Amino acid sequence: MELTRHGDVFVLRMDNGENRFNSTSVKEIETALDEVMSSRTSDDSPCALVTTGTGKFFSNGIDLDWMLGGDVDDPTAFIGDMSRMWARVMSLPIPTVAAVNGHSFAGGAMFSLAHDHVLMRADRGYWSVNEVLLRMRLTPGMQAILSGRLTAPTARRAILTAHRFTGPAALEAGIADALHDQETLLPRAIELAQSLAPTAHPVLGILKEDLYASVLPLLRSGEGPAAF
Repeated sequence: MELTRHGDVFVLRMDNGENRFNSTSVKEIETALDEVMSSRTSDDSPCALVTTGTGKFFSNGIDLDWMLGGDVDDPTAFIGDMSRMWARVMSLPIPTVAAVNGHSFAGGAMFSLAHDHVLMRADRGYWSVNEVLLRMRLTPGMQAILSGRLTAPTARRAILTAHRFTGPAALEAGIADALHDQETLLPRAIELAQSLAPTAHPVLGILKEDLYASVLPLLRSGEGPAAF
């Protein structure tokens, strides 16, 4: 993880190949969020966060080789930690933007939806919820974040067919808020975040709690499926 600052905007760049989630990456994201929040001089100081990836990947979701490889004593506990991290991003009292630079699959797709705004590349990269192909059940929190952030037809298509949404298809489906080319994606995400940075305030966090009242408790509960 690399955390940099551009004016009032912090940019968190995931830079580990496919940027899959495991205990190390989740802890590093939490540490970065701690740094962002501790940097504020007051509750209403302008601040915003942009999250992006590197190369071909925004995030390819859970590190399944690690989680199911026999070295993890309790996969459900990890799912809970990851879900609570998503909930934290979703309820931050600062504006957040996901600059989806490439493929965003499964948990990576859900992580993008934990942000207030999603910008994607217009030319490359797929957004997909492919658990049906992995023969994996969604946790209640995962189901909630998809149902809470997407229209019913889009959520149904994403969950039941593992459709791979291109940037233009994601924009049409309401997954993405805007599209940009590779060179301008991050600058436009920072520009959007900077324009929203003055809205950072505890009230913004309360508004998010109200907006996602059906999502956040399920993510925070960390409840996982009976089997993976």
